[in-house]
Amino acid sequence: MASTPPAPRRTFPEALRSRSDEHLVALLLQRPDLATPSPSTLRSLAARATSRTSLDRAIARLDALELQVLESVLVLGDQPPPRTPTSRPARPTSRAPGDDAAVTVDRVLDALGASDADSPVVRAALAHLEEAALLWDRDPSPRTDLAVAPGLSEVLGPYPAGLGPSDPSSPLAARPADARAPGDTGTTALADLLADAPPGARSILDALTWGPPVGVAPRADPVGREATTWLLRQRLLLASDERHVVLPREVALVLREGRTHARPLAHPPEPDAPHFAEDTIAAEAARAAQDAVRLVAHLLALWQASPPSVLRAGGLGVRDLRRLATTLEVEEPTAAFVAELALAAGLVVDDGEDPPSFTVTVAGEDWLDLPLAPRWALLAAAWAGSGRTPWTVGSRDERGTLRAALEPDLTRPWVPRLRSDLLSALADRPGTALTSGDLLAVLRWGSPRSVPPLQAIEGLLHEAHLLGVTGVGALAPTGRALLRPDGATPAARTNAPAESSRSGAPALTSAEATLATALESVLPPEVDELLLQGDLTGIVPGRPSTALERLLEDAAEVESRGAAITVRFTPESLTRAFDAGRTADDLLTDLASHSRSSLPQPLDYLVRDTARRHGRLRVGSASGYVRAEDAALLTGLVEDPSLRHLSLFRIAPTVLVSLVPAATLQAALRDRGLASTVEGPDGRVVRTERLRTTVRSRVGGRRPLDTATRGRSAVGQAVHQEDAAARRERYAELVPRLRAADDAALAAPPTATTREDVAPEPRGTTEPPAALGLLRDAIDAGDHVVLETIDPTGQPTRRRVKPLVLEGGRLRALDPARDAELTVAVHRIAGVFTDAPAPTQDASTDATTNASAGAPND
Repeated sequence: MASTPPAPRRTFPEALRSRSDEHLVALLLQRPDLATPSPSTLRSLAARATSRTSLDRAIARLDALELQVLESVLVLGDQPPPRTPTSRPARPTSRAPGDDAAVTVDRVLDALGASDADSPVVRAALAHLEEAALLWDRDPSPRTDLAVAPGLSEVLGPYPAGLGPSDPSSPLAARPADARAPGDTGTTALADLLADAPPGARSILDALTWGPPVGVAPRADPVGREATTWLLRQRLLLASDERHVVLPREVALVLREGRTHARPLAHPPEPDAPHFAEDTIAAEAARAAQDAVRLVAHLLALWQASPPSVLRAGGLGVRDLRRLATTLEVEEPTAAFVAELALAAGLVVDDGEDPPSFTVTVAGEDWLDLPLAPRWALLAAAWAGSGRTPWTVGSRDERGTLRAALEPDLTRPWVPRLRSDLLSALADRPGTALTSGDLLAVLRWGSPRSVPPLQAIEGLLHEAHLLGVTGVGALAPTGRALLRPDGATPAARTNAPAESSRSGAPALTSAEATLATALESVLPPEVDELLLQGDLTGIVPGRPSTALERLLEDAAEVESRGAAITVRFTPESLTRAFDAGRTADDLLTDLASHSRSSLPQPLDYLVRDTARRHGRLRVGSASGYVRAEDAALLTGLVEDPSLRHLSLFRIAPTVLVSLVPAATLQAALRDRGLASTVEGPDGRVVRTERLRTTVRSRVGGRRPLDTATRGRSAVGQAVHQEDAAARRERYAELVPRLRAADDAALAAPPTATTREDVAPEPRGTTEPPAALGLLRDAIDAGDHVVLETIDPTGQPTRRRVKPLVLEGGRLRALDPARDAELTVAVHRIAGVFTDAPAPTQDASTDATTNASAGAPND
């Protein structure tokens, strides 16, 4: 009786083409790399979706359950289902969609051992994987036959689900229906085999059952050596080399009773961590946020007065970092974070001058004029989008060079995503103080293929604590505001000028305004009161107002901080206030306005005495000077309009100073008709040629620091800067164009020919992405294709082959005409055709092809 031919299965590009526009848009939203740059057709999109790079990127973001589902589908697609008394016999060959060999959702649930409670979660994971085109349905009918995306088996590795390679000759391999009793899953046959096994054989099998399937063959233990030899003889183990053995997949599945995993990892781990009240968390976060703003403001004031120099290779020197830590009264790692935070927010920048230094920007000066909450919002938003790694400052790179703060090479593109994952993990467990080890366990479940280093988790967790995003280890309301509704963090500002408010300060974006509101909700009320005492100290009973805080920054030294702030007035602190432009009367008036009682007499005396001594000596700067024995020679030079660019001013009857160098000053005076000479510090006349300046070349030296784009690829930057709504709109316009281009390519008639002896052009493609997609489809289906390659002389040759493996830039295929394998470099493939008959090749063509396409080193 003739057998019924198996129903045709569709290919991966056909399955992708059958999706609706909405489903294709959802695919691009999940895998935005597929649309950057835009593909030309849906077949090109399918080829890109099965490329190694895209698949690696896609599965790196899958959680543990989704990886288990992928592995189960991959294993089930290679294995027939176990027979039950009511099931039909499984057909080991030509398995058609819809029969017992089809990979259905129920088979996946059984393979994972999912309970009724876990079933909805597993089904949701299946739907998510199908939406991401990592799983697809091979059956065009309403029935289901799931398969992994072409090329994914190579990405998942040689041992999916901890299972070894298949062994068709295994005694537990699938057998004809009449050779196995109904309900027998292989356990009976295994028990019969192990009945005569030597001691230790079952222990070896149990040790390899759940993976890894590779073990070391014992040599010194005679009992273990005998058991291993018996298992190899019975083909319950396979020898991979002289020292290692591997458990065949068929044997492992019998030992696992048909399951691919011991249990489904349906839910992330729940660490046993302490819980804190919301008020405690908010109070700690508010205190940390105030300290972060204060430290950044102190850094700006310090670098305004004395900008630190930039190292030749970029970054802040060790001495400057140590000096900054001493001034801020913090540890060096905290000082490095404060400097990196100011850099990320655009408050300081490498000025690129010669010599270069880190200078406070105009944005930094405007930032100092903002209230507390907006200042913190700008810092928090910049931190959320920054790719900098301050926790690595002080360590050594692979060359042994010490990493410096603010150096360009501290940027890593994966930091913003890891920061978002950490905050999301904390947000899912409100009030719970998670340690770095707890978060590592959660993130390992969330992305087993890309587990972040523990040092990065510890560093980001410490930064969140310093910035006030967390409090006592738990996520604070300020941290929840940092997470957008889609789980992402707000993007960092670029270097483009922002709009300004009427006061000249930068206007806040909507995300920054939300952050400012969140901080204001947890801040204690402002206090505008200062309790002055006779020992020249003062106490602020709470959070000082903006005006009071700036007054104390100018005129007092902080002795302690906490629920109240204790300050002390000293001659040095008062001198700082007078340097800022305050007078004694202004300072006493401001202090009296914040004090409930009259000013203590010792403080009044100290202010007036310091003001009396302040300014007796005057210090200024000038680049050049003009002096003459006769004061009449200098008459009219200061008032001369033609010399206004020299900025001349008189400091004595016979001395004028200028802000321009001496050589420029001399040239301007000679142009006016005044002969002059240049003298050195000792009064001796010097030659003008010695005053020429030189500019140090920077070719091959230090790179300027650009924090807006460094560390992000062009693809990553475009994806991160584009919000979900804009991307959805762009993809909604792209998908119809791809479908139209695909339909036009399919509807194009074949090339017409008038000669009967010339065969029509076969259907296929010469586009490299589409050609690789056809090869992967052929590998997945076990089909033959016609491969066109270019030999070393530049001549095209064709042969009918069966593709086996496509990896590492090479294709390994079987040539049935010669019954031999060949290896072809991908760059030599000119086309792949599917519907062509086997080409006829003479002996000369065979020799040419063997010398070219079959060469493994092409």
